[in-house]
Amino acid sequence: MAGPFPPSETHHSPNVALAGHSTNLVGIPTELLASPDFNQHPLPLRIHGTREAHSGLFARLGRCENLREAGGVFQDYMSVVFGFEEEQRLGEDRQGRRRFRGSYLRLLQDWGFDSNNPQGAVLKGWVESRFGLFPTFHKQPLTGFATPAWMDYVDEKMASRFHNNCIYLQLDLLFEFCQWAIARFETPARRHVRLYRGVDSLGEFCPLGAGNGREILVRLNNIVSFSADRTQAGQFGAYILETEVPVVKLLFFNDLLPSHPLRGEAEYLVIGGGYRVKIVV
Repeated sequence: MAGPFPPSETHHSPNVALAGHSTNLVGIPTELLASPDFNQHPLPLRIHGTREAHSGLFARLGRCENLREAGGVFQDYMSVVFGFEEEQRLGEDRQGRRRFRGSYLRLLQDWGFDSNNPQGAVLKGWVESRFGLFPTFHKQPLTGFATPAWMDYVDEKMASRFHNNCIYLQLDLLFEFCQWAIARFETPARRHVRLYRGVDSLGEFCPLGAGNGREILVRLNNIVSFSADRTQAGQFGAYILETEVPVVKLLFFNDLLPSHPLRGEAEYLVIGGGYRVKIVV
């Protein structure tokens, strides 16, 4: 067998050569951040200014005795600061029409339904903005900046419906809380966590080269769902990708919050780039 996937099911994108913007908000060159070398030897990632601007939250988190308590404090803080209480979630404009308020929890919920919907574009846009990494797939391969597919992605990631409540700042706080929780409670307790993703093809990923045996080198989309449960991952595709993800690239994991719409799926949201993955059966 020549390989696990037919060549026609992969794509080559200009974004392989150009991984992302020349600047980002984490202070590490985007080219390095996108490389598999970074994943092998990760460095701490911090979104500049986020913890400093919300120092009261992190001071309160420091007094928590366990992750569940900290998750409750974080969700209460987000609810108050961004108006997620049930009576505030939908306001009214001057004409009396009900107004949608963007929420990080709503984005997680809708991502779980379909990562290629407009909410998925917002998440990919946030990664592009903060980490500098270009997405490689949204509904179809993103093969160039002047293509209809890229224009559609840009249109959806900038939709005003999702940007009326500082949604990027909400995601900044979610990432910083995730990284704080990992360091504070050592959950996950390692520098890397082994994760799985079920796929039917490599159509969403850019091949970068071969590895040893069944290992291949790919550029994952700039944000990707994985599962800690191999059996769960196998329900989403004929093949299972296995990889070691550095915990500094985690935006979200299943035990991070006491209540969230992805509970029960053992799901992790991972910042993408170049990864060495194995095809397992």
